[in-house]
Amino acid sequence: MSRPSPTPWPMPWPLVIASAIGMFAATSTGSTRAPFLTDMAADLEVSLPAIANLFGVTATTWGISSYLVGYASDRIGRRVFLLASPALLALTMVAASQASSYGMLIVFFIAAAMCCGAFTSSAMAEVSLRTQNTHQGRALGYVMSGQSLTLLIGVPVSAWIGAKIGWRGTHMALAGLAVFAVLCMFVALRWASSHTRANSQVNKPKNQTTIKQAMTGPVIRLFIALGIERLCFGLAAFYYASYLRTTYNLPVQAVAIPLAIFAVGNILGTMIGGQLADRFAYRRVSFSVPIVVAGFIALPWFLWPAVLNVTIGFGFMFAFFNALGRPSLLAAMADVPDDVRGVIMGLNSSVASMGWLTAALLGGWLYAFIGFGAFGVVMAIASILAATVVIPDSRIRARLATD
Repeated sequence: MSRPSPTPWPMPWPLVIASAIGMFAATSTGSTRAPFLTDMAADLEVSLPAIANLFGVTATTWGISSYLVGYASDRIGRRVFLLASPALLALTMVAASQASSYGMLIVFFIAAAMCCGAFTSSAMAEVSLRTQNTHQGRALGYVMSGQSLTLLIGVPVSAWIGAKIGWRGTHMALAGLAVFAVLCMFVALRWASSHTRANSQVNKPKNQTTIKQAMTGPVIRLFIALGIERLCFGLAAFYYASYLRTTYNLPVQAVAIPLAIFAVGNILGTMIGGQLADRFAYRRVSFSVPIVVAGFIALPWFLWPAVLNVTIGFGFMFAFFNALGRPSLLAAMADVPDDVRGVIMGLNSSVASMGWLTAALLGGWLYAFIGFGAFGVVMAIASILAATVVIPDSRIRARLATD
């Protein structure tokens, strides 16, 4: 694998911050829909499952878009996608707020998911290309923290806004957030153009690396681990609130604090995990150890529903350790040639979407036929499997450093 050439700036802060804001805007357009499912179903005169199925449609479209745009961005550059995708996302949110039928809403949400996939794959690739290898774990971790902010800030604020102006007004507010993301990215790209090497326009070299050459065994195993890790986190993120309400008979408003604590654990883990990824030579090990710890925490989390505060504590620890290893996994994926970085990071989003979708489907089946106790067992086994897949390649970074 080739190494990224050094840049004058180890950490391109404007680009990292703008990417995190764009990530926050992208994930908010889907996650903040959760409090309004019943309102949307009643307004459009469809069943609740029909509205809920939009999550699956969004995840699938997001994954496909991430791969296609990742491939295209390696050849025509990322700047156009970084600016156009949040701008078009704002337009789709405005259109969704005016939808008069369920069919129109599907079309607008598919278009929004295409924009989200285009932005996330482009942002991850651009940040990794403009960041020195010694800082990539932190940079990618900070970008990913934008997703965590959706759980901590986006969903509660959207519920508060929606209570005043409804689900349609909330989508207008999301359009405003996307516009803000465009402005931030515009400023960040101007800064990047004047302070770092021009990686956003990748010229086709004579010996360009093909995607077939880039998809080596170690890279494929990283993708397998990513899908399993997203499955574990998805089971928690999708069903934690339902677990609390079912087990402790809590009203809707009472789960806000436990979910916020869960989100804080995720943010802290992501930030500290970025430091770990850049300071520990074996990134696959610094991914594997935390993910296994998170898996073992999941066992008592779902199998021991005795005291509410204990359950909340386990939720915080699971989110922390699960997030602790994620920057190392992303940084390991970035160890590919520059000319295929976009498609690899695009596949990262595609595989993650498949993990999320699998978690939603598997979680529903487990809840219906076995119960929440099975969640912890599945998450523990899956976490061990994710670590086992990548551990054989744990010395890859050390070998690269000596090449």
